[in-house]
Amino acid sequence: MRAYGGGRGVTDLPTTVRGPSVFGIAARSIYLLEVGVFNTTTSAFAAALVRATAAGTPSGSVTETSEDSDVTPVAVVSLGNSGTPTVGGSIVQASIGAAIGAGVIWTFGGKGLRAPAGTANGFVITCPTGTAQFFDFYFVWEE
Repeated sequence: MRAYGGGRGVTDLPTTVRGPSVFGIAARSIYLLEVGVFNTTTSAFAAALVRATAAGTPSGSVTETSEDSDVTPVAVVSLGNSGTPTVGGSIVQASIGAAIGAGVIWTFGGKGLRAPAGTANGFVITCPTGTAQFFDFYFVWEE
């Protein structure tokens, strides 16, 4: 298994159903291993990771990378959504402190959290309390 990653700072304010995301490709499942969320302001907020079964309209691209420089990543990371994805309840949630750099790193054991093959399957970082906030984030996954 190869590890891949992608992340940056959000440009579209996340909501209770929108935020930065990682979605698989048609031919392969992805296994989410780690997610990081870090405050870039001095306002506290809540962040949650949710499973998505429809991508909505992803906005803002991120250059995904592979641990092997000659391998193309098998997922797409976006900075947000201009259309609402279909999301489930929170898998994990955390309060992020009111300090620049405050954050959380979620790690998932075993093979990680699976998103089945398909461009509509993935994960979204949301602000579940409805208080939108800019933050830095990253996703790490395997295929």
